Amino acid sequence: MTAPPEASGSAYPDNPVLVRAWRGDGVESVHRGAFCLVDTAGNVLESAGAVDHPFFARSSVKCLQVLPLLETGAADRIGLTDEELCLAVSSHNAEDAHVRTARGLLGRLELAEEHLGCGPQPPGDPAARRALQESGHEPGRIHNNCSGKHAGFLALTRFLGADPASYLEFDSPGQTLVRAAVADMTDRTPEELGVAVDGCSAPTFRTPLSALALGFARVTNPDGLAPERRTAAERIQRAVAAHPVLLAGEHRRLCTAIVRASGGRLFPKIGAEAIYAVGVPGEDVALAVKMDDGGLRGLHAVVVELLRRFELIDDAGARALERFRASVLRNWAGIEVGRVEVL
Repeated sequence: MTAPPEASGSAYPDNPVLVRAWRGDGVESVHRGAFCLVDTAGNVLESAGAVDHPFFARSSVKCLQVLPLLETGAADRIGLTDEELCLAVSSHNAEDAHVRTARGLLGRLELAEEHLGCGPQPPGDPAARRALQESGHEPGRIHNNCSGKHAGFLALTRFLGADPASYLEFDSPGQTLVRAAVADMTDRTPEELGVAVDGCSAPTFRTPLSALALGFARVTNPDGLAPERRTAAERIQRAVAAHPVLLAGEHRRLCTAIVRASGGRLFPKIGAEAIYAVGVPGEDVALAVKMDDGGLRGLHAVVVELLRRFELIDDAGARALERFRASVLRNWAGIEVGRVEVL
């Protein structure tokens, strides 16, 4: 893979404390970060921290990266199912449903696991990881949490008549379309997007948190988009709402839990290093969050609290997500020893 241009700027903003972890009557840890609520016009309605500072979006933008697969006609050409589309925007646990769906798509493309450019990764689901170990097999590329995205990239590359071996090249036909789509949906130019190499070896984009929220607001409220893009965005929403387990998985995955808790109304996506976005169909808004320490404890707590605070989820949905807030801290003996507080 040809290395993309290095993203510029290394200074990190001085973001506020969003979460405090208490042990007894003392604060033991804090989690700093930023968040914003943005509408489809790009107006920042609520925020904290440096929301105009560029952060790496990582896997949070998979719903934008998949747009060219739909808009070019490639998805229709290969008969892409809604399950396969959901997997293409997922960061999955490599549960059986994830692996079967990825293999099915690769098989129709007359490609195999070795064509995936993402590296091998142990399944995120403990049961799947144990079953793989007991079978005597090593984790493979198909188990990588991004294998669905990569299968989608390969489908686009095949449709464009390019060499599958080049599909992760920064200037390949497919990645050129992907970068243009991400830039357009976030009100950037392709040149304004900082680019580096993601954990799965695909290009990853660096853009302001407010721009990430804008992209999600538009993909989940697509009335103002061009007809082909609106159709694509609506199909992505339907696929995720119908197949939430394929978006992430059964084991401790907030994305799947949010889709279920909202009855398919909310459109969430996590990215590595604690970046998160949630689109709200019909509400003209989206939420984006970035935690400075890259950890899930602060991220999960902030996302769930903000969904409740901004009334983006009802009381029943908020209760269903309460386990992700870890609002009560217990030790190994089950004794309550502290709490997590979102400020």
